[in-house]
Amino acid sequence: MTASGDTIVAVASGRAAAAIGVVRVSGPAVPGIAATLLGGPPQPRHAHLCMLADATAEPIDQGLVLYFPAPHSYTGEHMLEWQGHGNPRLLQRAAARLAELGARPARAGEFTERAFLNGKLDLAQAEAVADLIASGSDAAARAALRSLDGEFSRRVAALGEGLTRLRVWVEAAIDFAAEEIDFLADARLVELLATLRADLDALFQASRRGTRLAEGLHVVIVGRPNAGKSSLLNALAQREHAIVTELPGTTRDLLTAQVELDGLSLSLTDTAGLREAGDAIEREGIRRARAELARADLGLLVTDDGHAAADAALLAGLPAGAARLVVHNKIDLAGQSPRREDAADGVHLWLSARTGAGLDALRDELRRLAGDGGDGSGGFSARARHLVALAAAQTALDAAASALADGVGEIAAEELRQAQLALDELSGRVSSDDLLGRIFAGFCIGK
Repeated sequence: MTASGDTIVAVASGRAAAAIGVVRVSGPAVPGIAATLLGGPPQPRHAHLCMLADATAEPIDQGLVLYFPAPHSYTGEHMLEWQGHGNPRLLQRAAARLAELGARPARAGEFTERAFLNGKLDLAQAEAVADLIASGSDAAARAALRSLDGEFSRRVAALGEGLTRLRVWVEAAIDFAAEEIDFLADARLVELLATLRADLDALFQASRRGTRLAEGLHVVIVGRPNAGKSSLLNALAQREHAIVTELPGTTRDLLTAQVELDGLSLSLTDTAGLREAGDAIEREGIRRARAELARADLGLLVTDDGHAAADAALLAGLPAGAARLVVHNKIDLAGQSPRREDAADGVHLWLSARTGAGLDALRDELRRLAGDGGDGSGGFSARARHLVALAAAQTALDAAASALADGVGEIAAEELRQAQLALDELSGRVSSDDLLGRIFAGFCIGK
């Protein structure tokens, strides 16, 4: 699979405040374009000082031309970069002149799409390029770089290799079904499948953390009226986002604050106190609070020792797989000290949003849940489509295990094939044109 044979051009960067802007060109016409600009063949991977002029010989800008011959370039094709002054008007004129010399304007993401089609990147790495550009925190940028470096792809490839060994074993057992030895009942086959399922589950969990790193952890704060939800939001955001009073029902609508916590992005949403009473406006706020909770990555319940057991029901609207955290607030009033406990319903933390006692432990817990892993190492970036494909592979492996337990080799073989197809979607070995179109359409022009 290779990219199309035409040549494309786009402004890769260039804001008014930028000192340097870049125009990128890729395709078979690049050597001729470079020779026209320089008056002779370009030297690969060397910077050539050049005055770029329009068709009437009117100067446009002075800059550097860099030439990268195929296949040793980002796209795998002949590539040229024009590095000029960062004025957007000059860069647009430079791009127009390069187009006149034999290129057409690039579509969004077309450079990275060509890198994928020419085998320079797999699909997961190509998506990591967009994630890196769009990263909203230091942790998200680090995670995207790890995916771009191939960490996620290598783990998927390792699963694929294990799955191939399984498929060969099962297919061979089907072919030799008439033999006296039951190859499907071999304990080593069962053990190999169990190991593969465990590795796949670990990758799924790591990918969930990866989506949180890329998109930011969506935290919804719930609790009774006057539990201290707004005070906690303000304490974490370190500024007065929410109005705090002693009157119940002060918060009547959703209030969201974007917070960066040690390089991790969090979206904290304060909600109306959950209760059945209240006027029509407050009831609408409660309805919105419950709807927001249904799409949360983390439900943070603010309560106290006297109401914790009853308030646990307020997290009933969390989606499957979402994390939960119970904060016992106002320990300053109860004369208690900060502490942390692991319970069956999640982690419990005792703190005071008013005095700040125990807030560091909450920040550490939020960092861990946001994908940092607790040691600052972070993970790789991932996307929702990756979770869908991994979940499909999990379902297929579960079905294969059941089929093997029943001694039905043909069904096990088909389920293993379906699991392999799901994994192949991640790297792009199996992908529809529609999927590729949707993925690369989300990139910026010039990338």
